Amino acid sequence: MALRSTALLSLSFFLLLAQGSLNEDPGSLLIRLSVENDLSNMAPEAYSSSVVEGGVLLSALRRLQETQQDFKFTVKEDPNFGLYLESVNGVAGNEHEQTYWEILSESSGEYTRLDVGIGCYRPTANEHIILRFSTWSKKG
Repeated sequence: MALRSTALLSLSFFLLLAQGSLNEDPGSLLIRLSVENDLSNMAPEAYSSSVVEGGVLLSALRRLQETQQDFKFTVKEDPNFGLYLESVNGVAGNEHEQTYWEILSESSGEYTRLDVGIGCYRPTANEHIILRFSTWSKKG
């Protein structure tokens, strides 16, 4: 009887371990995300998300929006350039006010502007992505 109980407990434990490992995505990369607003005195907001290996930043943002109530974003599609970040946490860029969401990657204190949009950019493991609300000046 004791042997049968031990066998059942071992089987149950094995099934729990197997179920947990099936739910984890071994190809998932964790990234850090900061939301900054250069135009207000708001403190930067820090988040973490994940994306499958080879996946795009848009997927990480969607995953974050699904899991964090305090993170929301919208995108807009440009017919020439594809998706761009329109708003983050209720703050939207505005052409008249010359404001927009700049997307940067930070590594060892060096900031690099992404050369493609959120629908094409592929984050790397532990990458720090900064969404920074900023202004531009039109050249006339």
